[in-house]
Amino acid sequence: MTSLRKLALGGALAVTAIAGIATPALAQRDPAYDAARSSGKVGEKMDGYLGVVGTATTDLQRLVDDINIKRRAVYAEKARANNATLEEYALTAGCLAIARTVPGEKYQAPDGSWQTRTSAAPQRDSRCP
Repeated sequence: MTSLRKLALGGALAVTAIAGIATPALAQRDPAYDAARSSGKVGEKMDGYLGVVGTATTDLQRLVDDINIKRRAVYAEKARANNATLEEYALTAGCLAIARTVPGEKYQAPDGSWQTRTSAAPQRDSRCP
């Protein structure tokens, strides 16, 4: 399977995976995560994981690490099931997560810098489906 096809497949699968876990996850989301996200202390990264924006406290880093461990487990399972690499699947999930950010939330731009989402579409990595 070509890398481009895997990436496109990963995009479709990431939508399914993220949509499948998003509803329960949102319903049970940690208030500390909501506060960190809305205050710009955390943001979505291009690689599909959550990142700390600025200086991390121990509690904030623990929260981000916990979320990322859970994301990685989902990505690995879905990638294996669909003959894609973990990295391809995670990148596609990152593209989708960044696209779903709302104004005021932080995300990582293709150049690695942290950006604050405005009403305009976020900057996209050229590898995004």
